[in-house]
Amino acid sequence: MTSTHWLELQGLDLRENGVQIIANATLKVGAGRTAILGPNGAGKSSLLRLMHGLLKPTGGRLIWPQTMTQSMVFQRPVMLRATVLANVDYGLALRGIPAAERREKAIAALHRVGLPELADRPARRLSGGEQQRVALARAWALEPQLLFLDEPTASLDPASSREVERIIGEMAATGTRIVMTTHNLGQARRIAEEVIFLDGGRVLEQTPVEEFFRRPQTTAAQAFLQEEAP
Repeated sequence: MTSTHWLELQGLDLRENGVQIIANATLKVGAGRTAILGPNGAGKSSLLRLMHGLLKPTGGRLIWPQTMTQSMVFQRPVMLRATVLANVDYGLALRGIPAAERREKAIAALHRVGLPELADRPARRLSGGEQQRVALARAWALEPQLLFLDEPTASLDPASSREVERIIGEMAATGTRIVMTTHNLGQARRIAEEVIFLDGGRVLEQTPVEEFFRRPQTTAAQAFLQEEAP
């Protein structure tokens, strides 16, 4: 792909039960790391799900490159009633990858997230932080070009959050593009290169991360940063 844009939204709308959730979202997501910010109820998770294809827009267009591969990790990942290794293997099996190659890839992914010793443990008995790392391993094993993350550390303790951020950073360093929602402004500054600011279902700003925090362009963004400041 020669374009610097990996995903384009043209006037994307989402209505549910007559309520406008996302209104006329028009933007381009390029290479690098993007954080979607906004107050509670702004539509951040809905916008992410639209991008990923989990939700169908009620208007507008979503334009993907033909060869794009993607994956998504949720705030509370779903673990199969199986071992950690089987959970990582599952996504590879859906891709039709042969069993021997799947095992090799799954074990390598567990090493990347620091959990090889838990391969044979029941995934549902792990801590929340460990389950999130398994979910990241499951995504990483697929080698996606674009990874969506929905509040990946919202329910985790500080140590687990740091480990998840480390993994995200390493995935990005290998060339995976990151688009994530977060309520943690410090996390957005540590991870992201650009910010998409959403308020009332509308995209109000898309700007480099430091510029957003230093000089937000809209009164809504200014108010959001003031309210969220520690």
